[in-house]
Amino acid sequence: MTDTTHHAAGHAADEEFDADDPRMTRFDLVREGARRDGVEIVHYEPRFPVPGTRREKRIVRSLALMFLLVGLFATAFVVIYIAWPWHYSISNDNAKWFTPILGLTLGLSLALLGVAMITWGKKLLPEEIAVQDRHDGPSDSTEAKLTGQTILNMGDELGLKRRPVLGLAALAGLAPLGAVAAAPIIGGLIKDPHTTGPKLADGQKSSILTTTGWTPTEANPGPIALTREDGTKIRPEDVSVGGQMTVFPGIPGGASNEYADSPTLLIHLRDDDAAALEATLINENKGPVEGFNWKNYVAYSKICTHAGCPASLYEQQTNILLCPCHQSQFKITNNARPIFGPATRRLPMLPLALDPEGFFVAGIVQKDGSIVPSGYTVPVGPGFWERSDKIS
Repeated sequence: MTDTTHHAAGHAADEEFDADDPRMTRFDLVREGARRDGVEIVHYEPRFPVPGTRREKRIVRSLALMFLLVGLFATAFVVIYIAWPWHYSISNDNAKWFTPILGLTLGLSLALLGVAMITWGKKLLPEEIAVQDRHDGPSDSTEAKLTGQTILNMGDELGLKRRPVLGLAALAGLAPLGAVAAAPIIGGLIKDPHTTGPKLADGQKSSILTTTGWTPTEANPGPIALTREDGTKIRPEDVSVGGQMTVFPGIPGGASNEYADSPTLLIHLRDDDAAALEATLINENKGPVEGFNWKNYVAYSKICTHAGCPASLYEQQTNILLCPCHQSQFKITNNARPIFGPATRRLPMLPLALDPEGFFVAGIVQKDGSIVPSGYTVPVGPGFWERSDKIS
């Protein structure tokens, strides 16, 4: 460092500076480049003036271990994301660990990466104090060369040439961490979400993104009854005028977390309000005979189209449904159109009909009076499923 400092100090004092002078060391060029950029290096000292000390090797081994653990946890994240059975069911209790383990592996990977980078900077990189003044103007060819030498000097300061183990460990750790970003794409290529849902009543494959407990499937062809949480069916007279009731699909586990996307709000509108709804029905809420509502009754998904919270605060005087999470408000008498808050998409309407026994079921009434089993005809939940959906 004595010679380097001497050369740098001498040349810094000269008015003429020759970047091609063979007597110049790399650090002379680095210091001059910094000076021309308004940066004065007032202190510079390597952490290990004598390379290869026991302390330096111990730090290098510790960093190498950290990077390898970064790669190990990142690899575990990718494998778990793709291979772990994530869909919860009574027979697959391990699915409840899917999200926590993903968070743990990714969190440990990023935390170790941060600790490794801080340790590298604090324990291996040279100590440097520099003062910089801002200035304007383009750079000439000499300054471009000085900048290039500065970048090369930064590479030398990292010490990867004389610490190959550390470089290999960093590469082995960061490569799997990079694969984490591609994991959703890889998972989508391996398991197509549009064909991994339950088989529909007609035998066709369905999408897990668009099916709910109301969707007619081979196991539950429907029409699926609207039930209370205890599984009892509901008649029209069970809901008072202006009142509302949370209903669930009348299938095994319909009120459990297995069908957390299926809770629905059944509302008994007043005559004037029901007429207002009839006048505003949009095509997606109409059947071949009448709307998806049944007389003065209408049913909407309780899953807010903003972030998936339960929109369950119903104000019967104004016919507004409020989501308490982020204050989105939906107008019940206008297809549950959002009128306030961050939600940008209507709440899906569940088609209603009465079975021969007088109980509510999910289905579309045909011209001949028959009922075609039907769940929601558009995806429930956050509006990112349909960016093109209009709210007007």
